[in-house]
Amino acid sequence: MKQYSLSELCAEIQEVVENDLLERYWVRAEIASMSVRGHCYMELIEKADNGILAAKVRATCWSNMYGLLSAYFTQETGESLHVGLQVLLEVSVEFHSVYGLSLNVWNIDPTYTIGDLAKQRQATINKLQLDGVMELQQALELPSLVRRIAVVSSSEAAGYGDFCDQLKNNRFGFSFQTQLYPAVMQGDNSAHSIIEALHSIAEQEEEWDVVVIIRGGGANTDLRCFDDYNLASHCAQFPLPIIAGIGHTRDISIVDMVVKISVKTPTAAAEWLIERVAEQVEKVGGLVLRLQRAAMGAVNKEKNRLSLYQQR
Repeated sequence: MKQYSLSELCAEIQEVVENDLLERYWVRAEIASMSVRGHCYMELIEKADNGILAAKVRATCWSNMYGLLSAYFTQETGESLHVGLQVLLEVSVEFHSVYGLSLNVWNIDPTYTIGDLAKQRQATINKLQLDGVMELQQALELPSLVRRIAVVSSSEAAGYGDFCDQLKNNRFGFSFQTQLYPAVMQGDNSAHSIIEALHSIAEQEEEWDVVVIIRGGGANTDLRCFDDYNLASHCAQFPLPIIAGIGHTRDISIVDMVVKISVKTPTAAAEWLIERVAEQVEKVGGLVLRLQRAAMGAVNKEKNRLSLYQQR
């Protein structure tokens, strides 16, 4: 029986890989981990239908290639490359006696990921509809005067400052009571952070007329948390009307679809609140005028009756 040292066996494997796997392959996989340090280092996985891991391999996209591919991918999908994405990559296979089997990434097909994201989004919408929660916010009544506003945002977000400035300096001189419930508005923890802020508001529900969720100042690629099922479900079932102004123009998020009012920007959310109060004030003014006219009519009628009695 011929014996091999480990390095000799690795050399045999490397020779086979180099001789027999010369071409590049298009591979479907999920990004399980990702680290960018000039070069992009990924771990690609595939899961079986039952969720059990079926395959796992390291992959590298060298810095000169990663800069081009990541920019192209973001331009086409509106998403940055991140953990959890399903991707279709063109790769070559390499084997190293120390680092083992790995893949070199040469190209990416954004249309594959777009299709998968669309399927995930539709699955979330279908689940919310099946849960019967999509229209719950629309059944909530807005108060006649919306003055007490719980705000979910990052304290450092430019959109939060714009929102507060717009309310404070409104042309009618209306005063509003606002309180910030801070949350992380982008990144992997954002959906959970916003849900936690909503829980805090729910504990003080009687103190507020509406909730405003605003973001603003970020990239469209940071909007994916607003398609999260748990966040959308919490918003849909929240006991107070929610106004969303999350600062986007590319698409409508699922949160936009389930809240009471959706506008494009934080400034637009503030303007909506101002106009709402202005409409109610105008309506009250109209009622007061009608009441005054009715009262004057009644007084004049009685005066006429008294005058008639006096004549008699």
